[in-house]
Amino acid sequence: MKEFPKGFLWGGATAANQFEGGWKEGGKGVSVSDVALFKDPKSMAELLDVHGNCDINDEMIKAALATDDEVYYPKRHGIDFYHHYKEDIALLAGMGFTVYRMSIAWSRIFPRGDEKEPNEEGLAFYDAVFDECRKYGMEPLVTISHYEPPLALAMDYNGWYDRRAIEFFTHYVDVITKRYKDKVKLWLTFNEVDSIIRHPFMTGGLIESRFAPEKFEEVCFQAMHHQFVASALAVKIAHENIPDCKVGCMLTKLTYYAYTCKPEDVLEQQQRMRSIYCFSDTQVHGEYPAYLLARYKNKNLDIKMTEEDLGIMKAYPVDFISFSYYSSSCVAKNAEGAELTAANTVTAIKNPYIPSSEWGWQIDPIGLRISLVDLYDRYRKPLFVVENGLGAKDVVEADGSVQDDYRIDYLKQHIQQMYKAIEEDGVELMGYTTWAPIDLISNSTNQMSKRYGFIYVDVDDYGKGTYKRSKKKSYDWYKEVIGSNGASILNE
Repeated sequence: MKEFPKGFLWGGATAANQFEGGWKEGGKGVSVSDVALFKDPKSMAELLDVHGNCDINDEMIKAALATDDEVYYPKRHGIDFYHHYKEDIALLAGMGFTVYRMSIAWSRIFPRGDEKEPNEEGLAFYDAVFDECRKYGMEPLVTISHYEPPLALAMDYNGWYDRRAIEFFTHYVDVITKRYKDKVKLWLTFNEVDSIIRHPFMTGGLIESRFAPEKFEEVCFQAMHHQFVASALAVKIAHENIPDCKVGCMLTKLTYYAYTCKPEDVLEQQQRMRSIYCFSDTQVHGEYPAYLLARYKNKNLDIKMTEEDLGIMKAYPVDFISFSYYSSSCVAKNAEGAELTAANTVTAIKNPYIPSSEWGWQIDPIGLRISLVDLYDRYRKPLFVVENGLGAKDVVEADGSVQDDYRIDYLKQHIQQMYKAIEEDGVELMGYTTWAPIDLISNSTNQMSKRYGFIYVDVDDYGKGTYKRSKKKSYDWYKEVIGSNGASILNE
């Protein structure tokens, strides 16, 4: 009988900034996500404006801080996990989760990010959350920074462009790894660390309008360097405070195919993949790849790095590689006249051979297998799929049910390809956490109507609703998958 390896970790993934709420409770400070505006794209062109959906300037921040509005700043309320965490964790446990990926809101521990002493009320909240997880036998997999640096770091220090961010972050890491050393053994440093190039404010606290346009690429890569040093130090600190823990990096696995077999298109695909792999290459191998250093030189990017920085990066590489995978895309040297479509934080050429979701993301299960093989061949370290799912507009039937067979079909096909990567390709895979097991605020557009969960939350794009939780059809399906260690869909 086919099934996944013994000890394979099954679960789901969330992010504090998209579902926690309680943005002004428990001593929490304001984060960059608390000033993110709701967007309601009316056309594919608006949806494809990924940078515009995520960008923000000082005037927009000033306007956001002048109001306590939670309708047009929906990440402030999320799905109110802050007050529902016991109920929500029980629902996740009801599916048999053995791992639960979540994040800690940095500004709940250090409201500004630069304080010497942490906020005890914030620390106690996560103590309670981890205790609930442990009660049900769920291993927490904790992302230390997931799209929500404290806003004060952006406003007063220009975010990760300022080298002092390394010190602030490592102090935060030291505090939480000491506090939760008996409760958390699996850690991720930065969520989708590569995304600082695509949405710099959300990831790095960089306010683009403060910098000269011709210098902003250099600014992003300088901030990225500081994050690399901080990530390596986080590995060091976590291993010292929790000797039996594992610390991973987290990458946006954007899988690109050449649109044609023209050599120019194949070269473009290779270059595009390098622009993604440079982040994991650096964190896994502990040094900058030659092709990235060549890019700095050829584009006259003056990235300030010390010998001590490079020594730290080399000494403390990550233990495993985690990544998000939702879809694949095509690229060409010349995309003129080609139909474009959306993907996870990017736009690319539409592949005519595979279907698309309501949001234009192309559904490619085989692409997940290709991604797993590529990553494992490249790194020979354990992998972890920590985000994979289908965003859709769910319909609640008269009887209260949600018949989300489309979600079941999507997940089943991806899990089957994951199994093939393990059994046929020899990939070492630690586990799988779907995004997001309970409905939450979608990221770049801040919509609630783009739902991923096995659990429906009664709240709309404008924060209206009862916030009542209910199980979708996919809930029991995933429960059976986990309970059978995948056998229920591998032996059909």
